[in-house]
Formats: sequence, structure tokens, C-alpha cells
Amino acid sequence: MTATTTGWGVELHGVTQRYGDVVALDDVTLTVRPGTITGLLGRNGSGKSTLASLVAAFRRPTAGRVLVDGEDPWENERVVPGVCFVRESGDVLDDYSLRDNLAYVSGARPAFSHELAGELLDLFELEPRRKPSKLSRGKKSAFGIVLGLASRAPLTILDEVHLGLDAPSRYAFYDALLADYAEHPRTLVLSSHLIGEIERLLEDVVVLDRGRVLVAQDAEGLRAEGLSVTGPADAVERFVAGRDVLASQRLAGTVQTTVRGVLTEGEVRRARDAGLELGPVPLQDLFVHLTDPQRTAGAADASRAADR
Repeated sequence: MTATTTGWGVELHGVTQRYGDVVALDDVTLTVRPGTITGLLGRNGSGKSTLASLVAAFRRPTAGRVLVDGEDPWENERVVPGVCFVRESGDVLDDYSLRDNLAYVSGARPAFSHELAGELLDLFELEPRRKPSKLSRGKKSAFGIVLGLASRAPLTILDEVHLGLDAPSRYAFYDALLADYAEHPRTLVLSSHLIGEIERLLEDVVVLDRGRVLVAQDAEGLRAEGLSVTGPADAVERFVAGRDVLASQRLAGTVQTTVRGVLTEGEVRRARDAGLELGPVPLQDLFVHLTDPQRTAGAADASRAADR
């Protein structure tokens, strides 16, 4: 296997994953573009880790097809070494030193960089002679990051690897990721609850909700669709009528409503003429509104009814 300079793409076609009576993924179809940093977002239980496990060939889907770099990754001798999946839970040799763990991983990852691994060990103040079983939760998370970034795999999936890190360490991780990604492009998939922190890293966004794809698009496009409308209640209500309203807050006679949709120049002028203030919506807030249980439960029921 030779690592590419642009990373590997991922395709899921009608993928369903069941665990007994529980449906973790429900007819998921999506594409992860090669050579991008993609955010895999969703509330707890949305199916993020299950999706990542299927892509990394940890298991096979109940139904549908998973393709990595155009091939089924399951027991694929070419593809498997090029997919690095790092989970917050670890997946390391607890009773061996960090140095031994790095040697083991480097033997399975053709693009592994010992130089980068050394730099990251220094960055996170990790002693190579220590054993993972003797590390704090934060240091274990940091070592997972070392393994993930130093692998330089064409497809690297980092699933909540920041958990346990303090804020300075998290931002050091983000900076290290961006710096190495710029020099060694590949496909990076980040799963995180700290959307406000990783937002600046993301080129594409996939949002899962109740095992289904809620959003799959470029991050800039999604940001452009989020809009806050603030002003007198009656004027706001007239302006947002018929639009996709995500949330609304009222304070006395003033209302701030979050809507999803891109306005035309004429609509912007009309809003300003009505004395309304228009503003952007952070990706974190969009995510919260889009995955609100009351909102998505109704949409999911309607979708399943239409499928029957």
C-alpha cells in the first residue's frame, strides 16, 4: 500500500447496522471527499462510532455497502493498513511501553512518521518508557492523538480523542493537526462534541441523528444557511413565515429567530427596510438546533411513514 497525497474517499450506500432490536444506522448514504477534514457530528447514540467502525472494517454492516478508496475495506489487504481509527477508549497495548506501542503501530502503517511521533511526544510531555496503564486519562488521550497523527494514514478517523485533555492541550492538538495536514494532505474525520473548538478545522460536515444522515455538506455552505433574525415580534414573524425555523427566543416585544436558508439580495433589503437585524449563526448553535430532539423526532416519524 502506498499512501496517496490526497487521501482516500469514503462512500456508504444504503448502510444499515443493527444490534439485536437496536438500529444504530438506518439506510445511511453519504460520501466523504478525499483530502478533506470532515466533522462527524451527532448527539450521543446518533451512530457516529458505529459508522466509524464500519469504515475502519471493525465490523460488517447488516445491509448496504461501505467503500474506502473505491473498495470494500473488510479483510482488504490493501485498504486496511491505510485506515487508522483512534478511539477515546484507547486500543493500545497497556502493558507495553509507549515506545513499544509506537514500534508496533509503525510496523502496520506504511506512512508512519517516527519524526512526527517524537515531536508529539514532546508536545504532550509523554515519556516513551511509561506504560499506557500508568497514564492519566488526559495523557492516554494525548497518546491516541500521537498514534493517529503520526500514522499519516490516507484515511484517519479520530473519535472523541480530545476527551480528557485540558484546553491548552486540545488547542495544541488542533494546531498540530492543521500543520501536519498542510504538509501531508490526507483524509481526516473528526468526531467531537466540542464543535465550537473544531469548527475552524472543518471543510465538510456530516451530522447524524437517530442513525440517519441529517446533514452532509461543506462547512461553509452550512454556515451560510444559518441566519438569525432579530427585531419586533410581528415583523420577525412576517419575515420568517414559510421558512425553516430552527429556534425562537422572545424578550418582551423583541424576538430572535434562527432560520435555515440562504437569502436573496432582495430579501436582505426587505428585512433591513422592516427594521430587522440579520446575523450569522455559529456552527455549534446550528448543530444544537438541527438535532433538537423535539424537532428531529417529528421529522424522523414523517420520514419513516413516507418510506412505508
